[in-house]
Amino acid sequence: MFEDFYHEEKGGVCISADQASRFAKDVAGDFNPIHNPDARRFCVPGDLLFALVLARFGLYQRMAFRFNSMVNDKTVLRFKEDGPGRITVEDVAGKVCLEAVCEGEVTRDEAVVEAFVRRYVAFSGLNFPHYLKPLFEEKGVMFNPQRPMVIYDSMGFALDELPAKEPEVEFAGGTLDVEGKRATVRFQFQMKAGDAIVGTGSKKLIVSGLLAYDAQVMDDTITEFFRLKSVYEGQRATRA
Repeated sequence: MFEDFYHEEKGGVCISADQASRFAKDVAGDFNPIHNPDARRFCVPGDLLFALVLARFGLYQRMAFRFNSMVNDKTVLRFKEDGPGRITVEDVAGKVCLEAVCEGEVTRDEAVVEAFVRRYVAFSGLNFPHYLKPLFEEKGVMFNPQRPMVIYDSMGFALDELPAKEPEVEFAGGTLDVEGKRATVRFQFQMKAGDAIVGTGSKKLIVSGLLAYDAQVMDDTITEFFRLKSVYEGQRATRA
């Protein structure tokens, strides 16, 4: 599951810049330039680490994740169970990059786990412009388009019961709290089976390097985002 987006070496798991970038674009629809292979501050998507944790340890009814540090393409990762309901992802020096706390029933059915991951990651990849832009506009701030620093801090969810099939993941509101040149963003989401809500969750982002909101600059940034997305998807269709 998700074997195309990591490889084993040096006694651990490595994620190349190309693998990370393809996951961001192909699975999450995330075109944040920090995930581009040539980015000066390249970072592996947090959603890829999330996906690999669930692929290894299964989907629990209740899971909470904290992303402690950025992972680059040189980082060798080790996935560990540190006791009942506790999972860590560490580098070879023992630095914890991700922590997960798990409770309730668990399924390791690959089809169920992969479907859940893909649904959540597709929702998560809509951070910008879909959910962030209205909050920026409301608060009169925005990231620096030349260096858009939007960092995944944490996320968690609770399911009423483990899904028999893939639930829809829907946006359920968001807030943005400005603290000087930084902002804390919280998104709420819910999982649905048909019309029934079967679970809820939230995710937290940190945005740094805030500028005053400029509608024209933001519109240009969004136009460029969709241009790059269209070009990439056209190239992917040609390769296929």
